[in-house]
Amino acid sequence: QVQLVESGGGSVQVGGSLEVSCALSGRAVSGYAMGWFRQAQGKEREFVAGIHWDDDVSWYADSLQGRFTISRDNAKKSIALRMTSLKPEDTAVYFCAARWGPRALTAMTLGNRDMDAWGQGTLVTVSS
Repeated sequence: QVQLVESGGGSVQVGGSLEVSCALSGRAVSGYAMGWFRQAQGKEREFVAGIHWDDDVSWYADSLQGRFTISRDNAKKSIALRMTSLKPEDTAVYFCAARWGPRALTAMTLGNRDMDAWGQGTLVTVSS
């Protein structure tokens, strides 16, 4: 059974940067897409960024305008999301997600929330 453990997040002022990480355990990482969703208070959970382990293809939500970067660490079976130029509207609980399959990343980018595993969520707060 795949499990995801998140770390990072916290509070930052407008324009600052933060990084959140997520490690996968319980299964080989091959074949999985891993990524991040976020949920702001009173809003639905939305796709942020994802990467497929097999071909290193990554996708981002259009609204991010190039401010976020997702990367992977093969040795640690983990991904990281580097967030820069943060805005108050980036405030949310960030959830790591994993889904197996060649079309898993496409499913993520379409906002499909039927994942094989979710992390516990980590809060990111951007204050002005």
